[in-house]
This record gives sequence, structure tokens and C-alpha cells, in this order.
Amino acid sequence: MIGRQRVIIENVKPEINHGQFPIKRVVGDHVIVSADIFSDSHDVISAELVYKHLSATAWTHVEPDHLVNDHWEGSFITQKKGIYFYTIQAWVDRFKTWHRDMLKKIDAEVDYTVDLLEGAEIIQRAMDEHTDMERQDKNYLDDAKTVLRSDAALEERINPITTGELFDVMTSYPVRSHLTRYKNELTIMVERKKAGYSTWYELFPRSTASEPGMHGTLRTTAEKLPYVAEMGFDVLYLPPIHPIGNAHRKGKNNTVTCEPGDPGSPWAIGSQEGGHKAIHPELGNFDDFDFLLKEAEKHNIEVALDIAFQCSPDHPYVKEHPGWFRERPDGSIQYAENPPKKYQDIYPFDFETKDAEGMWEELKSIFIFWIEKGVSIFRVDNPHTKSMRFWGWVITEIKRDYPDTIFLSEAFTRPKVMYQLAKQGFTQSYTYFTWRNTKYELTKYFEELTQTEAVEFFRPNAWPNTPDILPEFLQVSGRSGYIIRNVLAATLCASYGIYGPAFELMDNVPKTPGSEEYLNSEKYEIKDWNINDSKSLKPVISRINQIRNTNKALHSNYSLTFHTIHNENMICYSKHTPDFSNIVLVVVNLDPYHTHHGWVDLNLDALEMDTEHSFQVHDMLGGAYFLWHGAHNYVELNPGIMPAHIFILRRKVRTERDFDYYM
Repeated sequence: MIGRQRVIIENVKPEINHGQFPIKRVVGDHVIVSADIFSDSHDVISAELVYKHLSATAWTHVEPDHLVNDHWEGSFITQKKGIYFYTIQAWVDRFKTWHRDMLKKIDAEVDYTVDLLEGAEIIQRAMDEHTDMERQDKNYLDDAKTVLRSDAALEERINPITTGELFDVMTSYPVRSHLTRYKNELTIMVERKKAGYSTWYELFPRSTASEPGMHGTLRTTAEKLPYVAEMGFDVLYLPPIHPIGNAHRKGKNNTVTCEPGDPGSPWAIGSQEGGHKAIHPELGNFDDFDFLLKEAEKHNIEVALDIAFQCSPDHPYVKEHPGWFRERPDGSIQYAENPPKKYQDIYPFDFETKDAEGMWEELKSIFIFWIEKGVSIFRVDNPHTKSMRFWGWVITEIKRDYPDTIFLSEAFTRPKVMYQLAKQGFTQSYTYFTWRNTKYELTKYFEELTQTEAVEFFRPNAWPNTPDILPEFLQVSGRSGYIIRNVLAATLCASYGIYGPAFELMDNVPKTPGSEEYLNSEKYEIKDWNINDSKSLKPVISRINQIRNTNKALHSNYSLTFHTIHNENMICYSKHTPDFSNIVLVVVNLDPYHTHHGWVDLNLDALEMDTEHSFQVHDMLGGAYFLWHGAHNYVELNPGIMPAHIFILRRKVRTERDFDYYM
């Protein structure tokens, strides 16, 4: 009878949409689960956090800590990939209640002879329920039960209670009478490490030829791998590599007139040479693609492909499955629009088609095709313009059979839509970082991403620029502005990326004043990038990525903490590992033009540091060492030299020999 379940469990966290969606972790992550647990009366409650991997047959039980105001918290570590289940259960603990009250009665010197007999009954019940009890524990409890029931002196009868030995044994064998189990069995999607920490570099293969004006190939792209690896990137993201349509092909700067030799947009997918399962002939063939993957692996780089579910008018799907596209009253097919922009070279899929099942299966097969070619990372173009439920279905289907697959959502849209895509299964997501420039904007946005429920399901991937977006800040801020945005993206987010070589070569000319589009955009023409330019930011980017790779504090977002700095043009924040063995503190001058200084007030409690000892800070960007004292310390940054410090904090500790050193 449910009325006999006296314990109430509520406010369980993390829980996404009442358990509808899983939270996200990578292998080796901590999962901290909290709940409010209470009951009527003054009885003692016992609670358990229970969890198991999908492949396990038995639940693992963890005793959470009882904190304050009926709030409990427990944790466990994810040991392998796949789905985990977890929930909370609790019960009125007869033994703990009896034990607590016995100690009170013994101390008060009141009559407790009957209580001793009740204790013996509770012990017997535990022995009856736990038939698999260790022999030595069974023998001990038999003796304790006999002592409690004996006519011996009271001092002898209460000895098992006062020594605490009885408590230690009995709490190993709980009697879960009238147990309350939380109504929802919650889930965790545990993925490989790169799902939580990755460093992306985007380039267009057709712009990798060594001779100006020539069309690059997958082979010439492979020649750029040492360059990408030297900068410390571990994901090479390629825009669509499929055949490009001829119908309504766009010319330079997105003009509707295509001149001879104009290569068109890679996102206008499909021609007589094939569609989403084909390679643009000028880039090469599948042997070339396999060569690129193998060469990338030598440099510890994974190749990510762009998946754009849209078609050129020349795509085979248009003829084979006309019902997959929306027909207009005049008989034409609806092309993509974002008024006033028109994309006559692109037909969107109609997710309200009568053949939705057939279309869904075919789109799923595109992912599987490339996975079987060796790709396990996909950047998905404009997923918010496709069915949400399609993404939930297709990502679940694919990750069931290919659990290493990573999906990056490129959805610059409304917050709730971006969050819903993440809930539906996208591994990582583009963010509004691209447009967050001030201290207030950055602080509020990243507090939302890391200190609210969003941290459980939304993994941000910060990009200072993309082929579509040249932010105003980069247009006007010069070299120091690019470094500022690089430092912020690389340290605020565990995953970030840049569109290069446009970024490191600081291509900052907009198509028109006030526009965020590039003049002479690489989306519509082949570019000749001089990656050996002496003005390149390659050395700075390389150093920043080296700092990321060697400091595990920067490999997650859970510990991000903002610290007060008394200057609105400066921002200060830290990250640390769970054991605080690695603490990184970042200070950035957000003004690319002027020197700024300020006093930092560190939250030493958040860093588990005391105010009594000085500590060393090492600027990993500039190389300088400083000795700081307490929470209040001075910082000055000249953007003409370097607009940021990336400090590693070395705490002063004392050994058994009373010898001071820094760690």
C-alpha cells in the first residue's frame, strides 16, 4: 500500500524535462545527483543513489550525504560509454532510528530494557533479509542479538551500541522497509572524451592547392595536415565535399550571375555526378578520401564532415523523389529563403512529406555511408530548419550502433530551439559567443551555460568566426582583437573552433559596411591563402592550444568561476580539475586599443585556497612568474603586447619536513 511509504523524494537534479531526455557526460566524469528527501515524524531516513550501465544486470548503490534542510547529494563516476540509468530511493530506517534513540536513553539514564529487545528483533530481521551475509558478520550479529536479550549487566548489554561496532555492521545490511523509489528512472548518455573536449579547424579543400587559381583536392588538403597539427587542432572540419550543382549556381559574393570558372557554393549539393554519397570530382575520389583520413590519423586529427540536408536543383533526389520537396502553386519547387536573402541554388527537404518514413531512412543512410567510410564526427548545417523529432530519432539510431559518433549542431537561432536540439541528442552546439563581447555579456551568457540546468545537456562549442559570419568586433579590432577572441573561445569553452586560414590571417573586410559577410567569401570562390605570412597568428594560436592540451582544467566547463576585477574592460575567470591539482586563471583585456589595469578579487573558497599563504602565478602566454598574496592582486594588460594572461596557479604547501614548495 502506497500509504505505508512515508518518505517523500522531490527536486531531484539533474533531471531534464521530467526525465524525458538524458543528461550528458563523457567517460570518467563525475555525476552529482541531489534531491530533497524527508518524512513525517522524527525517524531517521536512509537514502541511496542507485545507478547501472545499460549492459549491467545489477544496480550499484551509493549512500548520499545528508547536507542541510533535508537536502541530500551523492555521486559516481562514469566508467564506460553508453547509456546509464540512475535514480534515488529512500526509506524510514528502523535500525538507525533505534540506535540514535538508544544512545539518547543511555545518556539520559532512563529505562531502556524493552528497547534492547526491540534492537534484537531489528537485527533478526536484517539477518532474515540478507541471507547472503558474510559469515563473520552473521556470527557477530548472532552474538550481539544474544547479548541484547541476555540477563547480563546493562553495561555489557549496551557495549555493542556504545562502541559503534553494531552500527558499522548493521548499516552494511539495510532493511529497506516500505521503500520509496523516485518516480522517474533517469538516463545519462556517456560518450568518448572528444565529445566533451575538442579543438576544431575549418578549411575549404578546394583552396589548398599550392598554385594560385588551381582547384585544391583531398590530396592537397592532406598536405596541410602538418600545418593544422602544429597549431594544436585535433578536428579538421571540411565543408561539404559533394558534387556542386550547376542550376542557379551562385557567382562570387553570392551574386545570381555565375561566370565561367566560378566553383559555386559547396552547400548547393548534387549534380549529375551524384549527391550526398558522392565526392566532388575536382576534389578526388574515395581512395583520396581514405588517404586523407589515414594521414590525419598520423597527426592525431579526426576529419569532420559537413552534413547539409538540402539539395541543388540538379541533385538526383529531385528527380527520384520529387515528393520530398515542397511544390509551389506555379509548379516550381520552393527554394531556400531567409528574406531578403534568396538561395535559388538550394532546395530544402519537406519534412511534412507524405513519404516521411522513406525520406528519414534515406537521410539516416547518408550518415551511415560516411561512418562506414571512416568518419565519426559530423557538423550538421542548419538543423533547426529540419524536424526536431527527426534529429531525436536519427541520432538515437546512429549512436546505438556507432556510439563514437559526434554531432555538432550549427543552429544560430532562438535559445529554446538550440537547447531542444541539444536535448534531442546533438553532442555539441554552436553558441552566441560569436556576438558576446562585453564583460557583462560574456559573464551572463557563460554563467547560463555552466551554472544552470543547461550544463547537463548543452555542450557549447565557441567559434570567433565562421565562413558565414565575420563579426563586427573582428572587422575593427585588429590583431589584438583576434587574440582576445581566440583566448576567450579557447578558455571559456572546452570545445572551440576557428574558420581558417581566414582567422589566423585576420581577413576582416566585410562585403558591405554593417554586413557580417566576408567580401570575396570563400563560400563562392577559391582562395589563395598565404599561410606562411609573417603576420599570421599561427604562433599565438599554437601556444594557446598547447596550453589547452596540457591543462586538464580547461577540458571541461563545470568548474568555470568568474572572479571580480575592478575594471569593466577586463574579465577574470578560472577553471580547475575536480581535485584542484590543476587551476587555470584567465585575465583578458576586452579593449583591443588601450592598456587597462585592475585589482582582482579572487574567490579563494571556490579554488580551495586559503588567505594565509602566498601563491605563485605563471603566465603561460607571456612566460612571466608572479607571487600573489591573498585574494586582492593587481593586473595590467597592454593589448599591443598581449591582451591576456593565462595563469597556472601554484599553491604553496607544507611538507612533513616543514619545507615550502609550490604545486
